Amino acid sequence: MSASLAVPTTPAERATGFFEFLGVAGRRMLLILAVLAIVCIFIGPVAILIVTSLRPPYGVYYIWRGSEFTIDNFIEVIGQPAIIHSMWNSFVLSTIATVVSLGVTVTSGYMLSRFTGPIQRTWFGVIYVFRTVPYISWVLPLYLVTTSLGIYDSYLGLLLPHVAVHVCFFSWIMKGFFDSINPSMEHAALIDGCTRWGAFRRVALPSALPGIAALAILSWLWTWNEFLFALILTAQRTPVITVTMAQFVSETGTEWNLMSATAVLAMLPALIVTIFGQKYVIRGLRM
Repeated sequence: MSASLAVPTTPAERATGFFEFLGVAGRRMLLILAVLAIVCIFIGPVAILIVTSLRPPYGVYYIWRGSEFTIDNFIEVIGQPAIIHSMWNSFVLSTIATVVSLGVTVTSGYMLSRFTGPIQRTWFGVIYVFRTVPYISWVLPLYLVTTSLGIYDSYLGLLLPHVAVHVCFFSWIMKGFFDSINPSMEHAALIDGCTRWGAFRRVALPSALPGIAALAILSWLWTWNEFLFALILTAQRTPVITVTMAQFVSETGTEWNLMSATAVLAMLPALIVTIFGQKYVIRGLRM
C-alpha cells in the first residue's frame, strides 16, 4: 500500500510548505525584496524631500537628473521671520501639551489600573466615547467654543484639544503600563504607613518611568506634526510650522523647493527627539 501525500489544509501549514519550497536562497531573496520594499515606502519620500530642498526652483521637476544643487532655499526660508516664529510656536505648544497631558494621563492611567467603582467606569466610558469620534468632527464645535470663549488663535485655544486627544488615547496605554507592574510593592508601602499618594509617588511612578518617557516622546511628536486642529484654530497670532508651510501654495503655483526646505527644517527637532528618546520608547513599549 502506497503512502498518501499529506496535503496542507491550514494557512500556517501552507505558509510553512511555501517557505520550505523556496529553500534557503529563495527565503533570503524574499527577505531582501521585503526590506527593499520597506525602504522604498518609508525612506523614499524622505529622500525625495531632501533632494527637492536642495534643488533650484527650475530643477524640482527633474530631481534625479542634473547636478545643480544649492542651499539658497534654506537661507531664504531661515530669513523669513514667519517661519522662525511658527517653529517657536510649535515647540512651545508641543512642550506644554506634553507636560500637561502627562500630568493628567499618568494619574488617569493609575486610577483605571488600581481602582474600581462607578467613577472609574464613568471615566473609562468618557474617554472611550471620545476615542471613537473622528477628529474631523471635533473641528466645528472646537471652533465655536474657542471663538465664544475668546481664546481663538491663542496657545490656550490650541492647547486644550491636543491635551484632550492625548488624555483620551494615552490613558489606555498608561493603564497597560501600570497593569504590568506588580502592585505587591505598593501594598507593602501601604502597610509600612504610606498613604495611597505616597505609594504611587515612591513605588508605582518610578517603576513606570520608561513608559512615561515613551508617552512623552510620542505626545511631543504628535503635537509637533499635527495639522488639522492647527489649521482651523489658528490665524495670524499663533501660527505653527505645519500650517505655515502651506503659504508656499499660491494661485500661481507651488514653491516646492521652499516648501521642501521648510519641511526638512521642521523634521530636525522631531529627528533629534526621536534619536535621543529611541531607547526610552523601546523600553517603554516592552513593559
